[in-house]
Amino acid sequence: MMGGRLGETIGMREDLIKKACSLSLKAHRASGKPYLYEKSRSSSEAVFSFPGSWSVENWFSSRPFGDTKADLNLFPFLRSIGNDEVASVNEAFFQRFEVILRTTSFETEVKKAVTAKKQIVFAGHSSGGPTAILATFWFLEEYIRKSSSTTTPLCVTFGSPLVGDRIIPHALRRENWDTYFIHFVMRYDIVPRLMLAPLSSIGGELQPVLHFFNPRSSYFGKNSVAMAKEASDFFMNVMRNVSSVASHIACNLMGSTNPLLETLTSFIEPSPYRPFGTYVFCTGNGKLVVAKNSDAVSQILFYSCQLQCEAEIKEVAGKSLKEHLWYENELQESLEMQNVAYLDDHFKELPLSSNASVEGEIGNLNTALNDLGVSTRGRLCLRAAGELQKQKQRNHDKINTNKTEIEERLRKIRKYQSEREARKVGYYDSFKLQNDVEDFNANVTRLELAGMWDEIIEMLKKYELPGEFEGQEDWIKLGTEYRRLVEPLDIANFYRHSKNDDSGPYMIKGRPKRYRYTQRWREHAERTGKGSSSESCFWAAVEELRSSNKQFEEMKEEIVQLETDLFKWLKHGEIGKDVILDESTFSK
Repeated sequence: MMGGRLGETIGMREDLIKKACSLSLKAHRASGKPYLYEKSRSSSEAVFSFPGSWSVENWFSSRPFGDTKADLNLFPFLRSIGNDEVASVNEAFFQRFEVILRTTSFETEVKKAVTAKKQIVFAGHSSGGPTAILATFWFLEEYIRKSSSTTTPLCVTFGSPLVGDRIIPHALRRENWDTYFIHFVMRYDIVPRLMLAPLSSIGGELQPVLHFFNPRSSYFGKNSVAMAKEASDFFMNVMRNVSSVASHIACNLMGSTNPLLETLTSFIEPSPYRPFGTYVFCTGNGKLVVAKNSDAVSQILFYSCQLQCEAEIKEVAGKSLKEHLWYENELQESLEMQNVAYLDDHFKELPLSSNASVEGEIGNLNTALNDLGVSTRGRLCLRAAGELQKQKQRNHDKINTNKTEIEERLRKIRKYQSEREARKVGYYDSFKLQNDVEDFNANVTRLELAGMWDEIIEMLKKYELPGEFEGQEDWIKLGTEYRRLVEPLDIANFYRHSKNDDSGPYMIKGRPKRYRYTQRWREHAERTGKGSSSESCFWAAVEELRSSNKQFEEMKEEIVQLETDLFKWLKHGEIGKDVILDESTFSK
């Protein structure tokens, strides 16, 4: 991200940001409407803005942090593919969006706007932000993944609470969708930090605070002695939990191996919520700081709210509520000034001292971080976030250099397959017998490939590769080729050594993760059902049918299904023709 006008850099015009902010605050003040959509034939944009909700149950469900697993029927992309982990989302926010989707004209209005080729913008202030985010998730699934629409959406929020866990930024980067989300946050605004605290720690003060934000409440935007006390308690309780999350992330960023960290998290559950997309922090004096790195954003959410002394509590706590209602005026000034600092390009050069003598873009960033109150310790954490990002890229570069070696070894296996077929013996059966030196060499190659792929899978398990990796076409293609060509040899080795007698069927206990992961990549990319790309497991099914003690009639359905699948796979070239040679195990 290089310096320049904000709108050009984040991909959203300044006038459209102002319009979205104005409509979001209008929706905030709207009475009882599920969303606002101002129609204008002359406008090239369709802006849908969503109101907030002001009762505790509309923010937290029964769980400590109010989270639940995402509905994969509505949002299939919200998971990590290889690890098969489903993202968590805030249950109350999701239920609110679902009601709008199922019971209003929202879907019809969006469809009309898409047909009219308008730029779709979903916007929201406060808890209207999560609705805008979930609406964007829905649009991306419905129009981009399913129908490959050329109409891409924009989502812009102002003081939005967090919506889901770390799987969401991972999944958005994999799909190359993270650039569609832009979040504006005032320096002290407590709402973007609120979901980092469990309901149990803030429940007593949360409802009065929501009354302060509720335009239909007699307490809307009003200060009082009682409110000042509740605001202070609320602020301190939230920030204690934000500190816990920021420290937990920082320890992971810096590679802490202290067992105390695991012990603490087993007693004190940290919030699962994490930021994603592009964050634009408003310093309060017209300057803006732009950050995309999720871990760095988490650190800024904590360090920009630090107190210099105890006497500041009342003043800062008051600001933490008031600033939630100040976005329109702040952005009017900031977007005119265009004093913007971009963090993601400058992690390495980031000065650790606020008094560092630096100029140019680094100097501008240093001043902006000073205005946000980010301390030396905070800057160290930002540097660590940038270093982890670079390490993931280095890991990616490393496995990319192995690609040629993987392809070379696959050529050897392919040659082995064709030579066996020329002898009228399938390479599966030949490998299982291990009678020739070629079989031994093929086994060496199989083991070399296993080592290379297991290294990749280990990195994926630990999220040590960029989120984009599992969506890259060349790796999906290579993984599919590897699985189809080499997994039959693993199956042959498994049944040659009768491992099924000890551990049970290959598919239940014996199948390595490297094949499970690469199969899921393809199924996700092709948008087919789970288990639909199981052609590489054909021989495991054959072996289980062979070794079964059941009568034919008991297995007839399974056999017919296997034959049906086989002819489909042969037709599409997804399995070698050597499986139907006269002497193959399958034919026999």
